[in-house]
Amino acid sequence: MPVEEFVAGWISGALGLVLGHPFDTVKVRLQTQTTYRGIVDCMVKIYRHESLLGFFKGMSFPIASIAVVNSVLFGVYSNTLLVLTATSHQERRAQPPSYTHIFLAGCTGGFLQAYCLAPFDLIKVRLQNQTEPMAQPGSPPPQYRGPVHCAASIFREEGYRGLFRGAWALMLRDTPTMGVYFITYEGLCRQYTPEGQNPSSATVLVAGGFAGIASWVAATPLDVIKSRMQMDGLRRRVYQGVLDCMVSSVRQEGLGVFFRGVTINSARAFPVNAVTFLSYEYLLRLWG
Repeated sequence: MPVEEFVAGWISGALGLVLGHPFDTVKVRLQTQTTYRGIVDCMVKIYRHESLLGFFKGMSFPIASIAVVNSVLFGVYSNTLLVLTATSHQERRAQPPSYTHIFLAGCTGGFLQAYCLAPFDLIKVRLQNQTEPMAQPGSPPPQYRGPVHCAASIFREEGYRGLFRGAWALMLRDTPTMGVYFITYEGLCRQYTPEGQNPSSATVLVAGGFAGIASWVAATPLDVIKSRMQMDGLRRRVYQGVLDCMVSSVRQEGLGVFFRGVTINSARAFPVNAVTFLSYEYLLRLWG
């Protein structure tokens, strides 16, 4: 099994994470809290009450775990295509796989990524939702002092299953949307690249950016549910499961709740995924 795809996925994912985490913090706050009037209001309040560091809450843990998560997505995707088509990454420009195979490989990568991602994403969301100012004298201490303390607290108070709170919604979100993600990327690359050649850097940037937007537009409804399920249990249980969370959210806030954060998701998705795919393709060509 080629390991280059896993290593390239790790490095490219870390670069994308650093670029996109401030947007992600705003998105999570909008989806789980009702104290903000919109994106700008959320950003201003975070900066005013928590300083610039507030936008980077929960980032250290995803960076440490991205080695597992993003490498699983790209590694499983590429190796599933290898099984389905018997072609390596370098051979696929001359012998492009069918869109059915691309979708299946993307779904497989998304499903396995979600399983690995669940505990890390839960901790990230819990830390991002802490609104206390960071390290200011006299301010009340935050519930979680950091990612390790957060993980230990969840395990102690909610048990092992607590670390996988929201995992079903995460799997339902990532399995089909990763299929959409890779189909959009490969489709745009083929559209604007001469047959048999590698796509240019500009094509990779544009295709990666639009792949990110397409996947996040599709993912946002379940992303909202996932974030709410992850915050459920922090003080008391509100939802009985994914379906109950969906019904309760619509009943209280209308259908528009499913698209809360879609604008910030899309704004974040283009640069993050453009950089992710560009670095991924560059590294594979470098090692090829």
